[in-house]
Amino acid sequence: MELRQLRYFVRVVELGSMSRAAMDLDMVQSALSQQISRLESELSTRLLQRSSKGTVPTEAGLAFFHEAQLTLRHAEQAIHAAQQARLSGAVSIGLSPTIASVLGLPLMQALRQRYPEVRLHMVSALSGHLTSLLNARQLDLAILFDAQGARRWSVQPLLEEKLYLIQSKRRPVCPHTATTTMAQMGGVPLILPSGSHGLRNAIVTAFAHAGLPLNMALEIDGLPLLMEAVMAGMGATVQPWSAVKLHHATQGEFLWSEIVDGQVRRPAMLCGLSEDELSPAALAARVVLRDCAEHLVSSGAWAGATLSHHKN
Repeated sequence: MELRQLRYFVRVVELGSMSRAAMDLDMVQSALSQQISRLESELSTRLLQRSSKGTVPTEAGLAFFHEAQLTLRHAEQAIHAAQQARLSGAVSIGLSPTIASVLGLPLMQALRQRYPEVRLHMVSALSGHLTSLLNARQLDLAILFDAQGARRWSVQPLLEEKLYLIQSKRRPVCPHTATTTMAQMGGVPLILPSGSHGLRNAIVTAFAHAGLPLNMALEIDGLPLLMEAVMAGMGATVQPWSAVKLHHATQGEFLWSEIVDGQVRRPAMLCGLSEDELSPAALAARVVLRDCAEHLVSSGAWAGATLSHHKN
């Protein structure tokens, strides 16, 4: 006797029809009938009979039906227990502060709900530091903006974020408009992370493509301090919407203009150790992370972000 035969029998009884059960199970009716016949032969008793009401269980079939339901529930519980046992262990995930402000809490909640036995270690740091940690095998997964420093990583495109010119509301360094272009940003003093960070590389590339000089006012490798300098009027910065969300307590202190040049985006990639190095817990966490990001983007909770196409 096989579990699939129990499933077939239970579905026929639940639907009261051999033909409807075959359609529901995506089988041809003759194959389903054959499996039920084999089950009856093994039990040496008739389980089903046709009537004006359809296919109904015999007295023996009704007794067998209740026990089969119980057996299938126990089998599902056994499968679930095995999966949970397999997905124990630890996983380390690195997110930049801006990404963490949107994705961090939903990711932690989803992982706890789906895999409560997996121990999660979260690291929030600028992308340059996350790159170093991933190369040193101190992280399993990270969302990064530049994969040039990869050493045997697995890399999957995740999403792209619009970028905004952000400046102080009280001490602006240039005229404010709802949208801006690279040409309008020429000469604006900028406060950016240093050259080891993916956002800085994206901005430098955008200015180079536009044929514009980059006016660096300050280099600051730390988003809270960087945004404080912007709020003090020491320069403007270029960041995604998530940077403003991170500083929700002081959002009213900033003016932000969407950069509408088509190529000015921050690509975010889901990077990890090579496939053969990732544990089952890390592989499961990668799926949960992608699911969370896709939900946040599709629901509109991640403003300015669009999903990237990828191959599983």
